[in-house]
Amino acid sequence: MPQETGLDIYSQAMPYSLEAEQSVLGALLLDAGCIPAVMELLKPEYFYRPQHQQLFAVVIQMFTMGRTIDVVTVLEHARREKIFETPEDAKIYLAQLAQVVPTTANVGAYAAIVQEKHYLRSLITASREVVDNAFDPQADAMELLEFAEQRIYDIRQGRQMGTILPLSKVLVETYDHLQRISGEDRKDYLGLSTGYKLLDAMITGLNKSDFILIAARPGVGKTAFALNIASNVAKQSGKAVAIFSLEMSKEQLAQRLLSAEALVELQKLLTGTLTDNDWVNLAKATQTLASSKIYVDDNAITTVADIKAKLRRIKDLGLVVIDYLQLMTSGRNIQNRVQEVSEMTRNLKLMAKELNIPVITLSQLSRSIESRSEHKPMLSDLRESGSIEQDADIVMFLHREALYNDQESVNDAKCIVAKNRHGETGSINLYWDGQFTRFSSVAFGREG
Repeated sequence: MPQETGLDIYSQAMPYSLEAEQSVLGALLLDAGCIPAVMELLKPEYFYRPQHQQLFAVVIQMFTMGRTIDVVTVLEHARREKIFETPEDAKIYLAQLAQVVPTTANVGAYAAIVQEKHYLRSLITASREVVDNAFDPQADAMELLEFAEQRIYDIRQGRQMGTILPLSKVLVETYDHLQRISGEDRKDYLGLSTGYKLLDAMITGLNKSDFILIAARPGVGKTAFALNIASNVAKQSGKAVAIFSLEMSKEQLAQRLLSAEALVELQKLLTGTLTDNDWVNLAKATQTLASSKIYVDDNAITTVADIKAKLRRIKDLGLVVIDYLQLMTSGRNIQNRVQEVSEMTRNLKLMAKELNIPVITLSQLSRSIESRSEHKPMLSDLRESGSIEQDADIVMFLHREALYNDQESVNDAKCIVAKNRHGETGSINLYWDGQFTRFSSVAFGREG
């Protein structure tokens, strides 16, 4: 136990409003039309009293299943779930809830009070954990800062640490998700489009919490491909896209994005030999890219913790691109590089899950490809593989046979989906336009 302070955060009672909790539940029993608005503000765990948590969970389950909701129907479920000691206790308490509501018109205000008290309790719990950890003689200050920041972020995102849920609750949430992706606004809940239709069809788009690896040998165009996807996502979804480049400067990234968007040769941008028409196209491209929410970071020495801290400050984040894995550091003194890369890939997967966004990370392939007669990349070609293949939800390889065979067209490229947790694997034919650092789709380009 930490030393005594002016404010004892351990002995004081947790804040909550019994009246607000009862009024919310009573309003839902009287008017089921209130439920959608309340669901946007509250989750069962936001209530302080366990019985209130269980009652709210029952109401949500009934609402999701399309059941009639009133005092009688909820009473039946409460008896079945044994929320109260006796059926008579359940009957009396639900009748009291229906009577205690001043007016259902103010249910939003009651729900806001319940939500605020929940956040206060969460902050108190988080503060206690931080204080306890800070007094530990073995505490690492930087790790503790990361822990504290993560806990506050989790509270902002409405997440509970270490929560174990019954399958019934997960099934209700899954059922609700299925309804959403089947409705009129389904595009808002499906994976983000890469801009390549055949690729989207194979991997079901860029899904939340996915850790996606794009790997290739140097010079194939993996950075260009990732930038093409990032630009497509930013323009089509309107969400923020963060690009972390450990190899290129911000100016180099901007030049590549402009070249691909304006269809002005990258060489012209590098040498300044631009025509009047080029300037017109660049002006339009600049306006398009500037209006999209793309953020770039060119810090050459960065860790997963650094990236996560920066991402937490970006609103409406949709996608993260990291270029590239082998240039990253764990920030710890790990002699074994394979172990270090394994730790970073695991942390990148956890970051994707915590932030609930797709994370694309680029990776180099080993030289073993060049010594084989068959140059098509395989999972075993991942450098310092360790847990890379294990942690990634999707592994994609970029391949251009023309780099090994003069008889092949320099414009032919393939995106090979070698691992896909969401479905099938296979390859997509692409067209590589090197002068604009741009990959385009090829009609009927899908192969098994």
